[in-house]
Amino acid sequence: MSATVSVKDVAAAAGVSVGTVSNVLNRPDRVGAATRSRVEAAIEQLGFVRNESARHLRAGASRTIGYLVLDAANPFFTDVAKGVEEAARDAGLAVFLCNSDNSRQRERDYLELLFEQRVRGVLVTPVDPAGVEASLPPGVGVPVVLVDRTGGEKYCSVSVDDVYGGRLAGQYLAESGHERIAFVGGPESVGQVQDRLAGFREAVEGVGAPIVLPTAALTVAEGRAAGQRLAGMPASRRPTAAFCANDLLALGLLQEMTRLRIRVPEDLAIIGYDDIEFAAAAAVPLTSVRQPRHQIGRTAAELLTEETEAADGRAHRHRQVVYLPELIVRESTITA
Repeated sequence: MSATVSVKDVAAAAGVSVGTVSNVLNRPDRVGAATRSRVEAAIEQLGFVRNESARHLRAGASRTIGYLVLDAANPFFTDVAKGVEEAARDAGLAVFLCNSDNSRQRERDYLELLFEQRVRGVLVTPVDPAGVEASLPPGVGVPVVLVDRTGGEKYCSVSVDDVYGGRLAGQYLAESGHERIAFVGGPESVGQVQDRLAGFREAVEGVGAPIVLPTAALTVAEGRAAGQRLAGMPASRRPTAAFCANDLLALGLLQEMTRLRIRVPEDLAIIGYDDIEFAAAAAVPLTSVRQPRHQIGRTAAELLTEETEAADGRAHRHRQVVYLPELIVRESTITA
């Protein structure tokens, strides 16, 4: 019953005005004891529950933010979301979590829904590496912070230097003596894939161009498919090392190598990217380029909180935070 009972219903039952009911709910010291008792009795009898979201919207102070992730199936974004939720909780905010699943249409639909709900601000990892403008409804005045993307000076953003990360992986493999090295990753439309490949190319150019094995997605299944292609190459041309654009691809590649009895790292050294929890827990623990996943989410939420407070009249300057990744070496690249 509480879902249909309104302030007007309570006022009618108690024989008072709507304003009096509002005072009992928000400023009880302004209401006489007898009148307050009547209103409280009516509230209890009718089962009235105040609509906090509506109250915040009327006050222009929603306590909810949205986080639109690129791929909820990827543990990287799960870890980022934990950082977002932690910082939001510290600020007294709740988080709506949405998943675009790499779809521009879903991205537009969710952003429109979030803005209709009058959220306080939105965190988003855009599908289009060039930015999120095409998906934003016109005339939106809600603060937006880009996560795992850069946005020039138009938005606050938190990202990782993926060119540097690709360079780390390439340098390690080249210095380990590998000359036939593969890059596994795609699609090319994903900005992080482009950047990681660019840094990787720079690092291995001294030993030759990498063998690029493009994938349709950054998934375990695509990693297994890439492993089948790699295993089908003549032994004289087969790479002795592979750098994968994320850990899910690397895990799929590792699974396929195990199935085909191709030894890791003796026959094929493998490096992943992100250093998700499963990387260290793999049958052959994966060497990976670690991103500060939790810190990315926490920093993004803190930037959004700062900007929403600025919208209440405080000064604000957009900031672009860029973290440097680090290489975590494990058994998938270490030979005896």
